[in-house]
Amino acid sequence: MEFITKHLVSLVVFLPAVFGLLLIPLPASDETGKKLVKAAAIVFSLVVFLLSCVLYQQFDPAAAGFQFQETHEWISAFGISYRIGIDGISLLLIVLTTFLTPIVLLGSWTAVEEKVKSYMMLLLFLETGMLGAFVALDIILFYVFWEAMLIPMYLLIGVWGGKDRIYASMKFFIYTLAGSLLMLVAIFTLLGMYKTQTGNYSAALTDLYNVKIPFDGLRSPQTLMFLAFALAFAIKVPLFPLHTWLPDAHVQAPTAGSVILAGVLLKLGGYGFIRFAFPLFPQALHFMAPTFMCLGAVAIVYGAWVALVQPDVKKLVAYSSVSHMGFVILGLFSLNAVAVNGSIYQMLNHGISTGGLFLIVGMIYERRHTREISEFGGITRVMPLFAVVFMIVTLSSVALPGTNGFVGEFLILLGSYQVSKATTIVAATGVIFGAVYMLWMFQRVMFGPVTNEENKHLKDLSLRELVVMAPIVAAIFVMGIFPNIFMSKMDASIKAFLNQVKV
Repeated sequence: MEFITKHLVSLVVFLPAVFGLLLIPLPASDETGKKLVKAAAIVFSLVVFLLSCVLYQQFDPAAAGFQFQETHEWISAFGISYRIGIDGISLLLIVLTTFLTPIVLLGSWTAVEEKVKSYMMLLLFLETGMLGAFVALDIILFYVFWEAMLIPMYLLIGVWGGKDRIYASMKFFIYTLAGSLLMLVAIFTLLGMYKTQTGNYSAALTDLYNVKIPFDGLRSPQTLMFLAFALAFAIKVPLFPLHTWLPDAHVQAPTAGSVILAGVLLKLGGYGFIRFAFPLFPQALHFMAPTFMCLGAVAIVYGAWVALVQPDVKKLVAYSSVSHMGFVILGLFSLNAVAVNGSIYQMLNHGISTGGLFLIVGMIYERRHTREISEFGGITRVMPLFAVVFMIVTLSSVALPGTNGFVGEFLILLGSYQVSKATTIVAATGVIFGAVYMLWMFQRVMFGPVTNEENKHLKDLSLRELVVMAPIVAAIFVMGIFPNIFMSKMDASIKAFLNQVKV
C-alpha cells in the first residue's frame, strides 16, 4: 500500500502501457478471443480510472505547488531526470483522460473486428503518452511523451480509418512533427542558456523558469523561442490557421480515435501553453497576447461558419472543435483569473461534449454506414432514446445554461471582456453561430418525415450504448450544475500560475 501511495502518479501513467503489453498473450483469432481482449482492455482502463480517482481524492486543493512529486536520475550528465508531479490543472486533465478511455474502449466493442488486439493495445499506449505529458516536470521528459503520443494516433488513423486514412494520418503526423521540431530547437537553446547562466545542466522545469532570456521586441530571443513553443501548441489546439489537419484526421479516424483526439489530444495544446510557453517566456507572452486573442476570436467565428455548411456530420463536429478551442485560446491569453478559470474548464467541457458527439456519430454510422446529413431525417420517430441522448449532448455543445458548456464559455467571455471589449464581442457572436449550426444539424437529422426507407428500420440504442453514453450525460449535468466540485481543485494553481506570468 505504501508503494502505491508513493508512486501513485507513475502507476496512473504507466499502468495503461503495462496492461497493453498484458494483452499480447491473449488469443484473439476467434469471436470469443476478441471479446476477451476487449473486456480485458476495458477492465484494465477502469483500474487506471479508479487510481486517478484516488489521486483526485488525495490532492490538496489549498496547495499551489506541485504535489505527488517523484524524481529519479535519468541522463544525469545533462541534468535530465524522470521528474513528475501534478497541480490542480494537470489533475483535472488526468481525470478527463482516464474517464474517457474506458468509455471509448466500450464504445469500440462492435466498431472494430479486425486486428482487435493491436487496436486495444494502441489505445492503452496512447493513454500512457497523454498522461505522461500531463505530469512531466522535466522538459525533455515532456518532449519524449509529446512525441510518443504521435505514433499510436498515427497508426489508429492509418490502419483503422476511412478510405482516405493514409492521407489524413500523414497530414496529422507531418503537421505535429513540424511544430515539435521547432520546439525542440527552442528547448536546446533554453538548456544552453541555463548552462551559461548557472554553470550547471538542468532540464527541470522549476529551474528553467528562472532563466533570464533577453527581450526587446519581436525579433528578440525570448519572442522567437516563445513562438517556437507556441507553434507546436497552436498546431495541437488547433488554432486558426494551423487547423487544416484536424477535419481530415477526425473524418478518417475510427470513433475511438476521434473521441480521444478531440477529448484529450487537443487539450495538450492548451496545457502546453499554461505549463511551458507562458511561464518560460512571460515578457514575450504579454507582447504577443493581443495577437493570439484575435486569432482565438477568428477561430471561434471561422470554425462556426465553416461548420454551418458541412454536409458530413463528423466534419461539422470537427469544425466545431476549432470554434470551441478558440474560446480556450481567447481566455488563456486574456491572462485574467476569471477567463483562465473558464478556459481550463472549457477544455474539460469540450472533452466531454465533443467526445459525446463523436460517440453518437459513430453509433449512427454503424447502423447506416454514412454520415451525410441529407441521408437522414425523422430519426426521432424510430430511435427515441438516441434522440434524447443526442439532444442533451447537442445542448451541451451549444452551451445551454445548466449544462457544462455554459460555465466555461460564460467565464471566458466575462474575463476577456475586461481585457479587450472588441475582440470579445466578435468572439461572442460565435455562441450564436454555434447554436445555429448545431441545432440546424440536429433538426435535419432528427426531425421531419422519415424519407429514407433504411431509416425506418433503425434499432434504438442498445444497453451497451446506453452504458457508454450514461457517464457522458451525467458529467454534462454535474459539471454544469456543480462546477465548483472541479474548480475548487484548480483555484490555488491558477493563482500561482497568474503570479508566475506577471511582468
